[in-house]
Amino acid sequence: MRIPTLTLVLLLAACTLSEAQAKREPILGGPCEGCEWVFDGMPAKLDWAGRIAPANEPGTPMRIDGVVRDRDGKPAAGIIVYAYQTDAGGLYPSGPNRHGRLRGWVRTDANGRYRFETIRPGGYPNTTIPQHVHMHVIEPGRGTYYIDDIVFTDDPRLTPEQRKSHVTGRGGNGLVTPKRDSDGRLLVTRDIALGAQVR
Repeated sequence: MRIPTLTLVLLLAACTLSEAQAKREPILGGPCEGCEWVFDGMPAKLDWAGRIAPANEPGTPMRIDGVVRDRDGKPAAGIIVYAYQTDAGGLYPSGPNRHGRLRGWVRTDANGRYRFETIRPGGYPNTTIPQHVHMHVIEPGRGTYYIDDIVFTDDPRLTPEQRKSHVTGRGGNGLVTPKRDSDGRLLVTRDIALGAQVR
């Protein structure tokens, strides 16, 4: 029996969609606009260190380091951290979805460490919204959820209320103090507490 071409294409598309959906973890912690894009384009193989912005991206180079800890405070291996951000001008450069092209994934090492190389993001033009890097966590076998953005202590747009909320927010303290290395690159630390304030 010969299967019509259109039927075969639809069957193959359904199989591909089912396989992709099977790899996705459920979204935890309430509504999350754009959380489905966390999986869009995720590489099959991830290292503990990766890039958000390419090496030639205009802007001030920045490195994000952190340790992911489980609910008992122990380093958590194999956790996927996803991040995306604006460019130096505060815009999301065109990409595969609304998160833009400045996005990346890493998987924590045996010591719970992760690292992203990127640039410092710009604040949205003509707004009072502080500079930020969006962060998500994928706990394999459990779920995915957003955590508080990385925001910067030296950002004049950051209000006292925002500072306070980021210290005790989702996934632990998202408020970071940039320091410079000898090459002028900014260094920030954003540790992650799995499940903290995720309801």
